[in-house]
Amino acid sequence: MSTNLPQSIPALGPDVSLNRYLAEIRKFPILEPEEEYMLAKRWQEHQDPEAAAKLVTSHLRLVAKIAMGYRGYGLPLSELIAEGNIGLMQGVRKFEPDRGFRLATYAMWWIKAAIQEYILRSWSLVKIGTTAAQKKLFFNLRRLKGKIAAIDDGDLRPEDVKKIAADLGVSEDEVVSMNRRMLKGGDTSLNAPLRDDGEGEWQDWLVDESPPQDELIAEAQEADIRHDLLREALMTLSDRERHILTQRRLVDEPQTLEELSKEYGVSRERIRQIEVRAFEKLQKEMMRLSRERRLVEA
Repeated sequence: MSTNLPQSIPALGPDVSLNRYLAEIRKFPILEPEEEYMLAKRWQEHQDPEAAAKLVTSHLRLVAKIAMGYRGYGLPLSELIAEGNIGLMQGVRKFEPDRGFRLATYAMWWIKAAIQEYILRSWSLVKIGTTAAQKKLFFNLRRLKGKIAAIDDGDLRPEDVKKIAADLGVSEDEVVSMNRRMLKGGDTSLNAPLRDDGEGEWQDWLVDESPPQDELIAEAQEADIRHDLLREALMTLSDRERHILTQRRLVDEPQTLEELSKEYGVSRERIRQIEVRAFEKLQKEMMRLSRERRLVEA
């Protein structure tokens, strides 16, 4: 990982309680789309550590939320959060803001991957497999057992094995083997209480890999808004600017500078200049339209 990424972010440790850490990370503001985009561009183009730090700290709450979902594997939450923070920094490092989606949507997959890899390493004593199918089985077996009420501590019923194998696309033998390994590995019972007072069970914290419905709806609405803003902003460009920008950045198979230079009878450098200028104009117009939309909705 690039050494320019922030190294000093709030961390859990022997002297920092979970409540204190959560209170600390809530102090960092959530970024508006325009600010997030500009910070991401500063990091992408100039490796600005201050920009990277703001991107990371504004998403620490996302890491904590995702880490909470993996508490059912019996590992310290502080360690899950620490691993998730590493995944977040990897996501920030590779984020491409011009692709049109928010950092949270992209970084979520890096955070989950880092936490899951840590869980797999921690379970190495029971030799959990590392193929994609075995990882999928490991992280979904308990969830599916819960759905079909197969939450006892012994072997699964044949019909349950068959259903889980079909749902996950693995063999029945792999399901039986993984279930026995997890039980043998000292896995916490799904019905074990979280606290001494008996309130809550471990299965309440099992992760569901499917995105929550409200998040899917919010992402779809945001995508529609971005599409509308882009379409409206494009109309402020000249025909030539709009065509060049579209052919260079907004189609599945972009044209080369050489192809467009021949089409317009100018140099490749001139096409590049028009593209850059058009993109800057488009950005400014989309930000202006976004601000106006928020003022109307306020």
